[in-house]
Amino acid sequence: MRAVAMVETLVVLDPLADLVRFEGVASAVAAATDAVDAVLRDRGLRRITDEQLSQALLAGATANATLSGNPDQWRVGALRLAAELTPLAALIRVAPGQALARAHGVVARGVVPDDELGMISSEAGAAARMNSLAELLTRDTSAPAIVVGAVAHAEIAVVAPFGEASGLIARAAEHLVLIAAGLDPYGVIVVEAGHAENGARYSAGLDGYAEGSMSGVKSWLLRCAAAVARGAELSPVARR
Repeated sequence: MRAVAMVETLVVLDPLADLVRFEGVASAVAAATDAVDAVLRDRGLRRITDEQLSQALLAGATANATLSGNPDQWRVGALRLAAELTPLAALIRVAPGQALARAHGVVARGVVPDDELGMISSEAGAAARMNSLAELLTRDTSAPAIVVGAVAHAEIAVVAPFGEASGLIARAAEHLVLIAAGLDPYGVIVVEAGHAENGARYSAGLDGYAEGSMSGVKSWLLRCAAAVARGAELSPVARR
């Protein structure tokens, strides 16, 4: 009787949830969630005024443009993108490719040629990496939204599939995930401003993630959790 070789295949069912096991990540996420809850849920989800929403969107857009390194070029596009956060959030976990393409069309209009809007870079591997991200975003996961958003942010920023606009879209993508998950249902947690408070550390965090080491990824997740917590403190709702 011929022996049959058995090959054991490791199937990772929830790779995003595995990231929560990194030391310190779960507690950092919990602290950030508590900070958001203190602004929103612990206040009984009090009505957000139009003025507060406008202030939050303006602050987020300003921070997003500042982190681009060329705020004069991207300020208007960042404002347009901030105004579209809610409709784009409805797409980010069901049709992420469509959401990101629309985000590029909004933020880069007038900066890049019209026929390039919504188009992914032809750089080797960019499309494949974005397809992998889309699979992660549409897959069921037990990972908290802060972790999912952090990964989406870093993947887009590192791969840069939308050229110079990629960083702005990456930061928006993180916020879209938080809105879609109901963590920040109104879009008033200014996570972009949380990142912008220390641009050098923000860039270093992305560099660490790009290296692909466990410590680099963990450091990025912790940085994003801290940015959400700080974004809650900076929210105009927190000053109410």
